Amino acid sequence: MTKVYVLHENSEWTVHLTKRLEELQVPYEEWHLDQGIVNLTEAPPEGIFYNRMSASSHTRNHRYAPELTSAVLAWLEHHNRTVFNGSNALRLELSKVLQYTALEASGIKTPKTIAAVGKENIVKAAQELGESSFITKHNRAGKGLGVQLFHSIEGLRAYIDGPTFEEPVDGITLIQQYIKAPEPYITRCEFINGKFQYAVKVDTSEGFELCPADTCQIDDMFCPVGETQPETRLTQPKFQIIENFNDPIIEKYENFLKQSEIKVAGIEFIRNTNGDIYTYDVNTNTNYNADAEKEAGRYNMLQLAKMLKAELEKKYFKVESV
Repeated sequence: MTKVYVLHENSEWTVHLTKRLEELQVPYEEWHLDQGIVNLTEAPPEGIFYNRMSASSHTRNHRYAPELTSAVLAWLEHHNRTVFNGSNALRLELSKVLQYTALEASGIKTPKTIAAVGKENIVKAAQELGESSFITKHNRAGKGLGVQLFHSIEGLRAYIDGPTFEEPVDGITLIQQYIKAPEPYITRCEFINGKFQYAVKVDTSEGFELCPADTCQIDDMFCPVGETQPETRLTQPKFQIIENFNDPIIEKYENFLKQSEIKVAGIEFIRNTNGDIYTYDVNTNTNYNADAEKEAGRYNMLQLAKMLKAELEKKYFKVESV
């Protein structure tokens, strides 16, 4: 029996999709790829494959899940299986360096960034960047891993020599221009099947770690997403879907996703005080905030499930014309 196969390493982030697949009566199977084997001497099953591997898998003790997923995707693509968010999407998910070079190649402005390996080179990179304020972040990240704001080289040096320094899983730390926004928020644009769905205004007043997943609200206080826990959140939610969002950047994003062979993504940008847009993150394992969607009456996991169902029916359940 042909079905939809969901490739991932975190069931808590995938359950919202599988519930929608069940609602639509779509046959599916989860491939939890924190460990396993890939038998290259055999052909994979027929079906539609959707990759949801996350760059932050190592924070859940799934250190080699991306590498295993890369092998699985190569196997699937070798046998010409239909894959949503295949090998190139995974490459970009796992490297902000690759994201930024691909975005710039598509005419999309990114913040000035220098990649460094080694603590002394992190300091040298900050000196070379020449900005009075700058941030650090991990090249392979997710959930805002390693994001710190600095206003001096001395502050950076104290951090990297201190006990709170976070070593990136791939060894690469990025030093990046700090974009000061007139108001403390960023915008996240969501795409399904390469097409824009909606934009979300995300309050950044409490920090940089901005995972929209509902499970973060329960399990990870460093990833606050929309529940009214602190008093500062009583006036407005952390995530708000922007009604009728329309900006020329959307067309650029859709072209970028097409060129990059990415079907499902969340792309984040920030505006500076002049209104210029800087794009700084492409998330191919995008999640959606339930409270924001309920308020707006928009349900992206449902749209995603419908896309997978349509592709399954198109490829395997065609009705012959009379």
